[in-house]
Amino acid sequence: MKLGRVEFCHFLQLIALVLCFSGMSQAELSRSSSKPYFQSGRPRTKRSWVWNQFFVLEEYMGSDPLYVGKLHSDVDKGDGSIKYILSGEGASSIFIIDENTGDIHATKRLDREEQAYYTLRAQALDRLTNKPVEPESEFVIKIQDINDNEPKFLDGPYTAGIPEMSPVGTSVVQVTATDADDPTYGNSARVVYSILQGQPYFSVEPKTGVIKTALPNMDREAKDQYLLVIQAKDMVGQNGGLSGTTSVTVTLTDVNDNPPRFPRRSYQYNVPESLPVASVVARIKAADADIGANAEMEYKIVDGDGLGIFKISVDKDTQEGIITIQKDLDFEAKTSYTLRIEAANKDADPRFLSLGPFSDTTTVKIIVEDVDEPPVFSSPLYPMEVSEATQVGNIIGTVAAHDPDSSNSPVRYSIDRNTDLERYFNIDANSGVITTAKSLDRETNAVHNITVLAMESQNPSQVGRGYVTIAILDINDNAPEFAMDYETTVCENAQPGQVIQKISAVDRDEPSNGHQFYFSLTTDATNNHNFSLKDNKDNTASILTRRNGFRRQEQSVYYLPIFIMDSGSPSLSSTNTLTIRVCDCDADGIAQTCNAEAYVLPAGLSTGALIAILACVLTLLVLILLIVTMRRRKKEPLIFDEERDIRENIVRYDDEGGGEEDTEAFDMAALRNLNVIRDTKTRRDVTPEIQFLSRPTFKSIPDNVIFREFIWERLKEADVDPCAPPYDSLQTYAFEGNGSVAESLSSLESISSNSDQNYDYLSDWGPRFKRLADMYGTGQETLYS
Repeated sequence: MKLGRVEFCHFLQLIALVLCFSGMSQAELSRSSSKPYFQSGRPRTKRSWVWNQFFVLEEYMGSDPLYVGKLHSDVDKGDGSIKYILSGEGASSIFIIDENTGDIHATKRLDREEQAYYTLRAQALDRLTNKPVEPESEFVIKIQDINDNEPKFLDGPYTAGIPEMSPVGTSVVQVTATDADDPTYGNSARVVYSILQGQPYFSVEPKTGVIKTALPNMDREAKDQYLLVIQAKDMVGQNGGLSGTTSVTVTLTDVNDNPPRFPRRSYQYNVPESLPVASVVARIKAADADIGANAEMEYKIVDGDGLGIFKISVDKDTQEGIITIQKDLDFEAKTSYTLRIEAANKDADPRFLSLGPFSDTTTVKIIVEDVDEPPVFSSPLYPMEVSEATQVGNIIGTVAAHDPDSSNSPVRYSIDRNTDLERYFNIDANSGVITTAKSLDRETNAVHNITVLAMESQNPSQVGRGYVTIAILDINDNAPEFAMDYETTVCENAQPGQVIQKISAVDRDEPSNGHQFYFSLTTDATNNHNFSLKDNKDNTASILTRRNGFRRQEQSVYYLPIFIMDSGSPSLSSTNTLTIRVCDCDADGIAQTCNAEAYVLPAGLSTGALIAILACVLTLLVLILLIVTMRRRKKEPLIFDEERDIRENIVRYDDEGGGEEDTEAFDMAALRNLNVIRDTKTRRDVTPEIQFLSRPTFKSIPDNVIFREFIWERLKEADVDPCAPPYDSLQTYAFEGNGSVAESLSSLESISSNSDQNYDYLSDWGPRFKRLADMYGTGQETLYS
């Protein structure tokens, strides 16, 4: 049979171990001249056997038990009188002993990596007495290692990173493999490393497992990741050794080794002149193969004729250069701009400056496109002034606007009426002259802010806006008046020269030098003997008494006309009346009451007083009549008739209602049992027109017909009666027909009757009167059935 390389090595190792330890595989008892072994309690003799250490190879795969060694005592004569016993780790389960010969065998496959040795105890006994002939001794069975475990990378797979462009020999990462075989025996656990994949870029130290770079100038932009396969092999890498592998992923990190470069040497963009300030004109970007912070750039305008018109900034997310407008563009002033823009890395790496400048420039040309612009006013705001006394149609001022386009289209003006709702002003459509359209009043509106619209004649959709502020100048057109409504009082015991009121004035005008008011009494009031006025020369005046002894009974109110004049040019004046009431005051001069008290009744009444008294009396009478009428209407019955008679309720007693006590309403079921055709009923919830009903006359017809017609007539009367409430009930029915044989059926007079009356004839009236016949019949079986 041909053996493989691995099997052949294992076979050679097995032969070598057997030859080396064949002399140690048996433990023999050496005879000595010492006395034999005695039992416990006797003097101990010298040991007559010595145990040796046993060795056994792991991973035995044979079909028979593996021979380990032999135990033998000098006492054993070979006649079978000695019995050998084995105890300890694995005894009987892994290791067995032939009790006659002392041969030890292993019954199971042993693995040194699971347990490297076993400690057992041996005993030689006399088979007859079962007593030890030798003292118990301990020995060890060691498991001899073979190369049955391959190296393993317990921490794999590995990842590592190094900067790009690193020099040769730069350490990347260290890998470590472990071998479970015995490192103290042979080369089974001695590992060497080699690289199976990743050459020629990387190498590995055979003994340490340190991975290093093997090529210079590895460029991340060309390839940023490498996959390495590292092998670890035991037996120092010799043939027949076992091996294991792991992977190492190496990533090249970026360095700033690439300068920014514009893809084009020049750019051109068209923008309309109406583009508002701060609008984006263009976006440009310089390409940089680096990433992250190494690709961050700064842009600036280094030259060109648009330095003050445009600016450039960087978009931090995209690293683009954003060109925006700083000032309004005007096609008529300049049609194009040229900018020279530079892009540079923020942080350059000094190691790579020799590769060239880490910046680049490009040219950007911006073409301004003409657009139809609205008219432009010569001034953003037109302040104007006009006197409030100006006449309608007078000129206030002029505004001017022009078409900024090269066509210079004529302009027409108008006022935005949303800013001049009262239409105080007009503007000439061609010249822009603003005139007054209505009289102005500074006190109503001191400042008018209006918007003037300028429209191109050729393109009415182009409208410019100008703003005009018109201040209304004041003139003295308002007379002074009392500053407030004064409530002036004078005490009955007031003394002459006493100040009873201090007054002031207001004027809606606002003169430039301020107000100056002059107070005096009117000509008619100058010579009065009751009050006088003193001008305090500070825009106030004092009212004084000229006498004492004011009496409410004589005159409770005085009216004092006061003349007030301002200092305007021309001056204006007004007469204001001060009302002074005479009051009863306490000792401190505080008014208690100002009502006139009538101590003496007047001898006569005026015509007005008499009319007022009569009006009050008439009002009271009308109220009384209304109250009496309403009360009388409430007391009237809801159902009335032209005739007043005594009636009774007809109650049907063939139900389980309230019996004779149920007299408050009439059950309509009683009427529905009558075999009479009824007319359509009138709606009771609509008030009909008042109708006067005449009661029908009854002819001499059978009693049951009269009774039925009577009920039916009363029902129709109730249906059309406007004063009856909407109740489906009939109240009283006292009529019992003409010529009744039984006379009255009423029970009202039954109390006063002392004799019993025979009602047997009711049985002859038919089935309609059966109930009455049963109630009033004299038969014994009728009364109690």
